[in-house]
Amino acid sequence: MPTDFAELYGRLLKNVFLEQAHKQIDEGADALTLADAYAEEGKPEFALAYLLLTNLSDEAKRDIFARSYERRALLSDEKAESFDRRFNRPFPLIKLEAQKDRTAAQQIRQGKRVRREAKPLRVN
Repeated sequence: MPTDFAELYGRLLKNVFLEQAHKQIDEGADALTLADAYAEEGKPEFALAYLLLTNLSDEAKRDIFARSYERRALLSDEKAESFDRRFNRPFPLIKLEAQKDRTAAQQIRQGKRVRREAKPLRVN
């Protein structure tokens, strides 16, 4: 089983994110600063692209990457609550995605692959 950060999580990334990261770094941007900023914005795809281009320890990379999923989950929960109030009805799919993000963050913190299988959704 791979334990290297790039081996575990590199497959999650579409090339367009990595190309954009390479471009910005070539223009003088700092990969760690941008990875941290994107994690704070709840954008794991962007955070991962920059993390793959840094020389941080795998543990530090996992921490930032997990934080990006946790932040996205928090932002999704806030959006769902806002929509609940605004439209007077629940938004279970947004909450479901937030839960998936929290699960992904736990898997990353444990050094495991992110499992984001599509499961049938039952909506009553």
